[in-house]
Amino acid sequence: MKHKAYAAAGVDIDLGNRVKASLPALLASTRRREVLGQVGGFGGLFAFDAKKFRQPVLVASADGVGTKLKIAFALNRHDTVGQDLVNHCVNDIAVLGAEPLFFLDYIGTGRLRPRVFRQLLRGFATACRENHCALLGGETAQMPGFYQAGEYDLCGTIVGVVEKAAILDGKSVRAGDAIIGLASSGLHTNGYSLARKIFFQRLKLTPRSRVVGLPGTLGEELLKVHLSYGPAIQAALRRFRGRRDIKALAHITGGGFIDNVPRALPGKCDAVIRKGSWVVPPIFQIIAQKGGVAEEELYQVFNMGVGLTMIVAAGKADAALRFLRARGQGAWIIGEVARGTGRVKIV
Repeated sequence: MKHKAYAAAGVDIDLGNRVKASLPALLASTRRREVLGQVGGFGGLFAFDAKKFRQPVLVASADGVGTKLKIAFALNRHDTVGQDLVNHCVNDIAVLGAEPLFFLDYIGTGRLRPRVFRQLLRGFATACRENHCALLGGETAQMPGFYQAGEYDLCGTIVGVVEKAAILDGKSVRAGDAIIGLASSGLHTNGYSLARKIFFQRLKLTPRSRVVGLPGTLGEELLKVHLSYGPAIQAALRRFRGRRDIKALAHITGGGFIDNVPRALPGKCDAVIRKGSWVVPPIFQIIAQKGGVAEEELYQVFNMGVGLTMIVAAGKADAALRFLRARGQGAWIIGEVARGTGRVKIV
């Protein structure tokens, strides 16, 4: 049946159905044994196996990609932002000790463009496979007149699980514990409104500009995929779970160090982060030198090269560092926990 009236209003149901016809094969590549049924139902089915746990706790989170999408629009490249969305969500539950089970996406756009849709879905599927997370389903909404031409928005929801006794809540953090920083790939998915203002308005650059110190174009640098720390965290928790040597984790997203690290601290402790103890990527050096932003604000907007912090018992810090590096994860000891009131000090 042709839906001519609806298509004339800007919503092409037939096009949407044709584009979605390729979904089953793509989603099959992320399938876990717990997934039931076929794609396209009113809801995704996941037969959670509670027998593997004594007291399983489900952990859920939802997030978006923010104005990083503007870079994707400018370069007409859409495969990386799908990975960004999944990895960001994975990290948000991984810091509680949870492993991901399944992911659901939402794409809102004015007009569905098949090439863009396929790139987004490939990005979702790639990241879900890498994180052993089922891409269980999602929603694509065509809303003509709601979005600017050629633009869309993304949102993702993830559900994971953790043993109740293994939840990382930071309660065991003590003064003297070490803080390990895990390397980021760049801005990840935060600080793009400020970065875009600095690069495109203040410095009069474009996404295709070449900047001294960057290996590719500015746009390529800004589209670097938000790293997933989920597999590394799960491996480290298995390796060091004997005496709960890994005490707390923080995903350095919006709010930078200043707002995120305190979420992993008890009220009687401060985190002392030492500048110069890790390698700051060139993109942040350029922002710091030419952006006209106060240093304190840099550490509250950007991750500055550290995408996740791990608070570890002091006696296990070197072993944890070696373990992470052996897996190919850049990491440094970037500070320590001190007595305080639940704040972060950048020194």
